[in-house]
Amino acid sequence: MTDELERAKRAFKAQEPIRPDSEARRAAIAAAMTRFDEENARASKGNNVGERLMKSGGALLAVFKRRRTMNFALSKRNGILAGGVSLAAIAFVAFNIGTFQGPYRFEQPLATPAANKPSKDDISASLTDAFTKHSADETAVVSELVISNAESAEAEAAPSSTAPQVLQKLNGGDRTKFKAERRLEPARGRIAGQALESDGLTIVAPNDYPTQPTYQDEGRDKFTDITPNPVKIVDEAPVSTFSVDVDTASYSFVRSSLNNGVLPQKDAVRVEEMINYFDYSYPIPGDRAVPFNADISIMPTPWNAQSKLLRIGIKGYDIDKSEAPSANLVLLVDTSGSMNAPDKLPLLRNAFKLLVSSLKPDDTVAIVAYAGSAGTVLEPTRISEKAKILSALDQLSSGGSTAGAEGIRQAYQLAESTFDKDGVNRVILATDGDFNVGITDTEELKSFVERKRETGISLSVLGFGHGNYNDELMQTLAQNGNGNAAYIDTLNEARKTLVAEAGSTLFTIAKDVKLQLEFNPQTVKEYRLIGYETRQLNREDFNNDKVDAGDIGAGHSVTALYEFTPAGSGGLVDDLRYQKSEKQTASDVSGEYSFLKIRYKQPDSDTSELIEVPITADAEVAEINQASKDTRFAAAVAGFGQVLRGGRYTGTYSYDDIVALARASKGDDPYGYRSEFITLVELAKSGQALEPLKQ
Repeated sequence: MTDELERAKRAFKAQEPIRPDSEARRAAIAAAMTRFDEENARASKGNNVGERLMKSGGALLAVFKRRRTMNFALSKRNGILAGGVSLAAIAFVAFNIGTFQGPYRFEQPLATPAANKPSKDDISASLTDAFTKHSADETAVVSELVISNAESAEAEAAPSSTAPQVLQKLNGGDRTKFKAERRLEPARGRIAGQALESDGLTIVAPNDYPTQPTYQDEGRDKFTDITPNPVKIVDEAPVSTFSVDVDTASYSFVRSSLNNGVLPQKDAVRVEEMINYFDYSYPIPGDRAVPFNADISIMPTPWNAQSKLLRIGIKGYDIDKSEAPSANLVLLVDTSGSMNAPDKLPLLRNAFKLLVSSLKPDDTVAIVAYAGSAGTVLEPTRISEKAKILSALDQLSSGGSTAGAEGIRQAYQLAESTFDKDGVNRVILATDGDFNVGITDTEELKSFVERKRETGISLSVLGFGHGNYNDELMQTLAQNGNGNAAYIDTLNEARKTLVAEAGSTLFTIAKDVKLQLEFNPQTVKEYRLIGYETRQLNREDFNNDKVDAGDIGAGHSVTALYEFTPAGSGGLVDDLRYQKSEKQTASDVSGEYSFLKIRYKQPDSDTSELIEVPITADAEVAEINQASKDTRFAAAVAGFGQVLRGGRYTGTYSYDDIVALARASKGDDPYGYRSEFITLVELAKSGQALEPLKQ
């Protein structure tokens, strides 16, 4: 046994026990145990953090139960601790609290004999040594220990402003205060901490650390399998039909992956969502009776010298905030254990605070939360009572399993109870998509939201987090709930989605929007639609008003790109030897590449209307640099998405080629989104193919 421990034994024998007030003693221990139980109750599922908490927590509580006091005196002369707790025990308690509950700083008074008051250096040396010994077997690394004490006699005599009365009684009335702060090496993605209080006990978490163990599942992200659209022969399949897509979730998820140094899995890359993440300067209709115009552009394909790139752009009319209809919103919040991570529930709370701040005073918001079960956190409340809404958001905490289906049911029920026939009625689901209690079958949930959209209540989905993100389920819910899907990876993305683009997120100007393109076999040999694989429709669905399609919000732009090979060019598919196609010879279509049809419904109608636009060579430019900046930038984004997916049709087109095209077409970029895209392409050049296992 070391000399230090021998000295500790002698000190324990010589020390007369400090007998605190029994009521204060019970209160302090109860506060510590209550806090520990609360933290364990929110332990994450899906990994072994909770199990480790329970095992180590038993040892931690045993220390508290065995000792008659939570305070100690330190002797400068022999470098040992007295007062009922050894240096090693205190180091063990402080270290384990930092490891399992976040690196908290405990602020409490310590009993120190006035005549034997230690110096700051003595305290630092002794405690640092103890921390080093007891952290040797842990994965966390103690990098710094900061000790401060009240040096003046006036400070000793004055009551401590941070020490609770309970601990002052345990100290026998001594007012001297010491602070021990353990700092760990920074970890990626951690968030600002907070002060926790239990019966006056204040625990201060440093600003850049979490306050509880976080959910760290990985490798369980789910995406719909995507097979890129094939090249089609115009003679065999001249018609292409699809639903518009205004979702942007894929781009944000790709950005989050690349910022973490990892290439996204290819099914996470939906090229149309990456293209539609950006705003384009398409003409806005002057008459609201026609919600959008079609803007057409044709240029040489950047990655294929034999083909051309057709860009179809539509942009909906925008509405002034003062003219926007009232909003009846239900915020459906996933508070399960899997949401216990810095990029999930904490980010979610702040995102919804931004949304609340952007709404009008007469709009209403309700909050439903779900974990193992679901329940109403906030009844429908007007935005004029903003403090009440923000307080309800602050009370949300994570823990338990995920009864997502029950949460959706209750959210729709609440929205129906306050339905506004002249306003916007929408449920906004915020989750990582990990439903594991109740109805979990995607098709059954799809059927539910399909039926509910007939009531006039739409469903939008906001995704959060990595490692356990169920994009497949969230896309299904949004597409069938007449809503949109976005992925929130940063607070700036929350601002973009819920504030800057609130009109397009909340206010629908056209629903069930479908596009159909018929190619002219006289001028086009083959074609392929870039993206929109999950939005394909049958040819007969175009005229069937019962078939659901995507909605367009106020001010939202939608872009679709086709790569096509002109007749007479080589192309990817050889001509047939024994069959001749029947070419059109009428002079009125000889100059057309294709014919565009757009079907849509007004928000309050169930009957579709039709827009028709012939696509001719008048929209074509001979050189890439002659095309508009919007067209070239959209082509750069499309090229990037295809290369990330493996580059099946892009040949030798490289990241450097994408960067060059994007830089030349960046144009006006007031919010830096296009500059950020260029940075992401640069990051992809050095990104890892697979994220390393977290230790």
